[in-house]
Amino acid sequence: MNAETIFHVDHLDLFYGDKQALKQIKMDIKRNKITALIGPSGCGKSTFLRCLNRMNDLVDGCKVSGTIELDGNDIHSTQMNVVDLRTKVGMVFQKANPFPMSIYDNIAYGPRCQGIKSKKILDEIVEQSLTKAALWEEVKDRLQESAFGLSGGQQQRLCIARAIAMEPEVILMDEPTSALDPISTSKIEEMAMELKKDYTIIIVTHNMQQAARVSDETAFFLMGEMVEFDETKKIFQQPSDKRTEDYITGRFG
Repeated sequence: MNAETIFHVDHLDLFYGDKQALKQIKMDIKRNKITALIGPSGCGKSTFLRCLNRMNDLVDGCKVSGTIELDGNDIHSTQMNVVDLRTKVGMVFQKANPFPMSIYDNIAYGPRCQGIKSKKILDEIVEQSLTKAALWEEVKDRLQESAFGLSGGQQQRLCIARAIAMEPEVILMDEPTSALDPISTSKIEEMAMELKKDYTIIIVTHNMQQAARVSDETAFFLMGEMVEFDETKKIFQQPSDKRTEDYITGRFG
C-alpha cells in the first residue's frame, strides 16, 4: 500500500438480507484528493460510501465481506473502535442536519464529547472550523443564534464545519448539494477544492458536471458493481467501458 493510498478496498461484497447491493468492489482511494462516485440511482454509490465509516453497521440484516483498510488498518477488525473510525472519517449527508442548538454549540458539541472543556480552545476550534467551511464571516456575529435560522446552503456548510471540528482525515459527502441552489452549490464546491489540502474527500453526486469540476478521480457504479475508476479527466473524455460512456453521454441513467 503506497503512501498516497488512504483507503484500500478489496473484494468488497455487501448484502441487505438476500439482496446483493455491492459486488466485488476493488479500489484504492488517494490521500488529499477528491474522489467522486457517480452512477444512476440505486447503483450502490451511497451504500459504498457508508461502508467507509461503517454506517451500514446500523442497518438490520446488512452483511459485509471483503477488506477495507484505512491507513493500512482493517476497519472491520476487533481492534477498530467504531467511534474512533467515525471521528477519523466524518460524514456530511444529503440533507443538512444541524443539531437543535446554537451555531457555536453545533461545532463545539463533538470536541466537548471528546473532553475538551476550555472555552479558549473551543472558541479556536469553532472559528477555525467555520473559516475552513467558508462560513465564519457570515455567522461570526450570531454564533449564539439557533442553527435553524441559517439558510439551507449555510446549514450544509455548518454540517461540514461540524465534521471538520473533529479533525477527521476523511470527509464523506453524500450528495451534499442536491437540495441547494446554484450559488450555494458553487460555494460548497469551491470549499471542497480548498479542503483537500488538509483532508481526503469522497463525494457521491448525481451531478456529472459537479464530478467533472471538483474531483481528481471518479468511480462509475452500476447495479452494485464498480464499472470503472480512473482520473476524472479520463473517465469523462476517454472512458474505457462502453457503459461509462453511455451514462456520461446521457444514453441512460
